[in-house]
Amino acid sequence: MQTVLISGGTGMVGKALGKLLVNKGYKVIVLSRQATAMPGSGISTAKWDVKKQEMDIAALQEADYIIHLAGAGVMDKKWTPEYKDEIVSSRVESAKLIVNSLKNNTNKVKKVISASAIGWYAPGEQLHTEEEVADDSFLGDTCRLWEESITPVTKLNIGLVKFRIGIVLSKEGGALKEFITPIKLGVAAILGNGKQIISWVHIDDLCNMFLFAIENENVTGVYNAVAPEPVNNKTLTITLAKKMKRLFFIPLHVPTFILKLMLGGRSIEILKSAAVSCKKIVATGFSFQFKNIESALEDLVGK
Repeated sequence: MQTVLISGGTGMVGKALGKLLVNKGYKVIVLSRQATAMPGSGISTAKWDVKKQEMDIAALQEADYIIHLAGAGVMDKKWTPEYKDEIVSSRVESAKLIVNSLKNNTNKVKKVISASAIGWYAPGEQLHTEEEVADDSFLGDTCRLWEESITPVTKLNIGLVKFRIGIVLSKEGGALKEFITPIKLGVAAILGNGKQIISWVHIDDLCNMFLFAIENENVTGVYNAVAPEPVNNKTLTITLAKKMKRLFFIPLHVPTFILKLMLGGRSIEILKSAAVSCKKIVATGFSFQFKNIESALEDLVGK
């Protein structure tokens, strides 16, 4: 039985991924500030403290693979200067702890698989690919620093994969919950002009992508973790309303200025248009279960 050590394992993606890995026969250890039991999950926990730069080395030495998901939620709070610092530091300092722990202790880790995000890319209608430089913006800088902070593991003869993750669609929360809430009230809330392109991924495909990276030695480097068919905001919203079998709903545009008033700097993420290519990961042999928004939403809310 091989062991996977996960940072950020208590988040939406981490929980789904941990469950998948256990079902596939892996031992899973989640790094947590408090090493509390997770009864019934088949998952154990180990303590780490990013601020003190301390980690349970026994757990590290047990790991065959590390999945790095830790980081403060980009949309969780208002982007004050303090919270923007936390968004960056939570990613960079946790990666630094992983790198230094691997460097300073004997281990058998074969590969580190790190989350990143499509916030890397500048807004625009062109199809973005992995070779592009990071956008000169807060989100672009955050992703660049995030990726740079984990890169030194390659100097330790450890494989490295970075997944630039799109908008994750899941029953358990995240972006989909925000779209669903007004529809339950009979309003299909289209954000801004609704033309902005959303590069999304179904939670199951994302988790399977991490598993694929574990099980395929040739998968290294940077990959976009997005579905093959991006969709604009209006199409996603109307499709979701229909899949929820709403007999009556009113399509309603939420003006850009209202979103800026409500969300401040976070409105950039909501209104940004980014069409992102998944051709590189597909070329490795990975196959998506949910290639278009219709099949994804049917699975998540239509059943």
